[in-house]
Amino acid sequence: MAELLTQWTADAVAARFAEAAETAHKLPRVRPAGYFNPWMTLAMQVPERYPDPERLYRPMPPSPQAVDRMLETMRWVQWLEVEQRHLVWMRANRYEWQQIGRRFACDRNTASRRWHRLMELVAYRLNSG
Repeated sequence: MAELLTQWTADAVAARFAEAAETAHKLPRVRPAGYFNPWMTLAMQVPERYPDPERLYRPMPPSPQAVDRMLETMRWVQWLEVEQRHLVWMRANRYEWQQIGRRFACDRNTASRRWHRLMELVAYRLNSG
């Protein structure tokens, strides 16, 4: 399935969560099946003639191995409470500590300590079997 480390550390767990968040952002968007809107086709004809240099392009889809690692990481989240999951994913999505602290009504240092504790908890669970 995914690579097996002999000993997981909090830094390795944090890196895996960050990679999982990045992989999730690279996945194609989910759209309803069979939905068709001709207006967007008409509206997009002019920008196609004059391309916008500041247009944001979607990244290449992730590799199957990256998706497997992401799914494995998603299973680790099941060990945490709902609020703890939010904290882990906010940091994996590169939110600043100040924004995370506002979300959880605590100081940025407290949010950082809680996140470090959660990374150590997940590493402990992975190492214990």
